[in-house]
Amino acid sequence: MSRDYVLQPFQSEVHLQIDYARELNEQQCAAVTAPPGAALVIAGAGSGKTRTLTYRVAYLLEQGIPADRILLLTFTNKAAGEMMRRVTDLLGHELAALWGGTFHSIGNRILRQHAKLLGYERDFTILDRDDAKHLISTCVAESEIDVKATRFPKAEVLGDIFSLAVNKQRSVREVLEKEYGYFTELAEKIEDIRQRYIGRKRATNAMDFDDLLVLWLKLLNDHADVREHYQRRFQFILVDEYQDTNKLQSDLIDLLAARTKNVMVVGDDAQSIYAWRGANFLNILKFPERYPGAKVYKIETNYRSTPEILEVANAAIAANVHQFAKQLTAARKSGAKPALVVCGDGAQQAAFIAQRVLELREEGVDLKQTAVLYRSHFHALELQLELTRRNIPFSITSGIRFFEQAHIKDATAYLKLVHNPRDELSFKRIVQLLPGVGGKGAEKLWRVFSVQCSETGAASTEAGSGNAESTTRAPLATALQKCSAHAPKKTAFTWAQFTATLAQLEADDVRNRAGKMLELVIEAGYDEYLKENFANYRSRIEDLEQLAAFSQQFATVEEFLTQLALLTNVEAEADQPANRDDEKIRLSTIHQAKGLEFDVVFVIMLCDGLFPSERSLGSEEGEEEERRLFYVAVTRARNELYLTYPLMRAGYGNSGMTMQQPSRFLNEIPPELLEEWNMRPYA
Repeated sequence: MSRDYVLQPFQSEVHLQIDYARELNEQQCAAVTAPPGAALVIAGAGSGKTRTLTYRVAYLLEQGIPADRILLLTFTNKAAGEMMRRVTDLLGHELAALWGGTFHSIGNRILRQHAKLLGYERDFTILDRDDAKHLISTCVAESEIDVKATRFPKAEVLGDIFSLAVNKQRSVREVLEKEYGYFTELAEKIEDIRQRYIGRKRATNAMDFDDLLVLWLKLLNDHADVREHYQRRFQFILVDEYQDTNKLQSDLIDLLAARTKNVMVVGDDAQSIYAWRGANFLNILKFPERYPGAKVYKIETNYRSTPEILEVANAAIAANVHQFAKQLTAARKSGAKPALVVCGDGAQQAAFIAQRVLELREEGVDLKQTAVLYRSHFHALELQLELTRRNIPFSITSGIRFFEQAHIKDATAYLKLVHNPRDELSFKRIVQLLPGVGGKGAEKLWRVFSVQCSETGAASTEAGSGNAESTTRAPLATALQKCSAHAPKKTAFTWAQFTATLAQLEADDVRNRAGKMLELVIEAGYDEYLKENFANYRSRIEDLEQLAAFSQQFATVEEFLTQLALLTNVEAEADQPANRDDEKIRLSTIHQAKGLEFDVVFVIMLCDGLFPSERSLGSEEGEEEERRLFYVAVTRARNELYLTYPLMRAGYGNSGMTMQQPSRFLNEIPPELLEEWNMRPYA
């Protein structure tokens, strides 16, 4: 006869006796010392949200709540680590019994204990994105769908569709209709792949990242004893960045808190900016409805920005109808008024920022404490060029500069090949976009193509440079046509299309117009390639359209390609260890800058249709999320804020330079809160 004996971890008694009224401001203290029950803490930007949560944990421990009865949920590993570190510092020792971490890490911890109930073993594998992509590819292959007969999304796009369906708790068809309208007719086939993928994961004892939440929720819903165990276990639940939760995460919290209702969620509705990836703004907005009697605490003292910047921030968000009204007040002394800088065009906007950054550096502001924020990556095109010209070091938050992105390099490869038929790398890059052509196939085709180019005269740098014969001869297209017999059979149609595209690009009235060449590349099938291969198809197309518009400032295609090459080479040199310089301006989309702060912030391209984006203006929800994004940008600034826009900007296609309207968000800020700067040339 045997007996199980559970050895409990040793926990030293907590005797903190913290003077909360002295350590915290009045609003923070009220939230930290809140009585049991549901509580919503609206913590404005820079108001000490992390400090509030940390002290809440300490307060619960002082009230006699065992550490292992507290669940602290965060969104990122970094946030989880920071929170746990602060709790440790406050206590003076580690608190191993406290359940703290990201939603996914807690889900993994619970699923390991109960995997068998879901048909899994405890040692299940967690698939990363690459693993998941390969498994989905296997499912497509075994389904025997003829991907050549119809444009079918690649595995990576399918994975994003499945993930969005899970996190928004919608059907595949609903996701396709809302986000991927061009694949709606394939809904049944895509759902079949999803079911195969689910079966494959279970058969191989594997879960993907989303399963850590999906199966956690299924476990709680389907097994009453497990559900009751964790409802009793977690007497107090604390949730960070609640405005970023999706429907799935919200349901998990509600289910775990159903017994005690002791749930405190902390967030800022004014910083809810991730609807595009599944975050549900209504979770925070309707929390008091889901928890009748919930107390709402507002923390409005901002420790980051000057009063002048906060006045602009308060005005920036005021027009949103759906929000918890709040008024940020500054703990800091007065500073400079934010500047509204009206520029002639994108180039002048870039020149202003470059010059002002150097002036600020002379005044003692480190480059690394300066950020340029924008709505979309392409908004910084002119700026990247200008900073490179002036040898001002900069970094991109995403790690990928505009000109390094795959779709930019793909499209410009066509231009490079037309202007240098000996460009082996560009040729191989393009042909590997075609179905059935890999590295070895591209090498073989290049050998044939280079021979054909020599025979047709396409290898000559003068071929097609203006002589009458070149108009009808199209030597590159002719060489490609002669290569067709060596291309895989499955590429017959796309090879013919490739040949026709090169013929168009070689025409005398096109080959010296980079913008027109890029338009033809997009229209000739590259847009279809993007749809199949990338979930963010629309933003990539927009990048290419803006690149075409950007190219209009260059007199020749050669000059345009030269500038791109110089930018890329400078970027490559900057990445070498010997040349690393910590003092760099930060260039970032606003989404990627959330949670960061800088001494000086420039928010650029504040034109209607650019920020807010054109796509967002079709609905009230879209416009309000854009306004929240603007609010996030403004509240990143500590000392100085510059809001800029150009009066003119090159348009896509044949529109030439077009007048720009200032962003509606600028018009919502009282003029007396801003100092207007007008550009004038040096006399």
